[in-house]
Amino acid sequence: MKESAQSVELDDFDRKILAILRKDGRITFTDLARQVGLSKTPCQQRVRRLVENGVISGFAAILDPAKVGLDHVAFAEVRLSDTREAALREFNAAVRRIAEIEECHMIASSFDYLLKVRTSDMRRYRTVLGEKISSLPHVANTSTFVVMETVREAAR
Repeated sequence: MKESAQSVELDDFDRKILAILRKDGRITFTDLARQVGLSKTPCQQRVRRLVENGVISGFAAILDPAKVGLDHVAFAEVRLSDTREAALREFNAAVRRIAEIEECHMIASSFDYLLKVRTSDMRRYRTVLGEKISSLPHVANTSTFVVMETVREAAR
């Protein structure tokens, strides 16, 4: 399981930088510095520190799933047959190897994990569920919820 991260102390400039970068990760340092109210070099140093401290874990292109043929989303509840620490580690490691699983959350509920699975269509989802998810270590059963419409989704 993922260890809890240690908090990093952020000031108002750091928070402004993070808010702007969340909206536009391609902004130039010149524009970022201007919007934050710093000169370019201190702004670059702050961004570098935020990256080094793990506050910023990376920069990525956000794709439109429909335009790349991955607009089918399903959530799968997964109940495990064994929830001892070794079994959880084994399950977590195996989940990380399945590209179609976009998110995996351990849940305090009547089931153990909630998976967000993105595929091209229902046929592909059935294959992923049957051949990959159901074959994960210690899976006892699954239940699927298919998304009809996404109203709001966080940027990845």
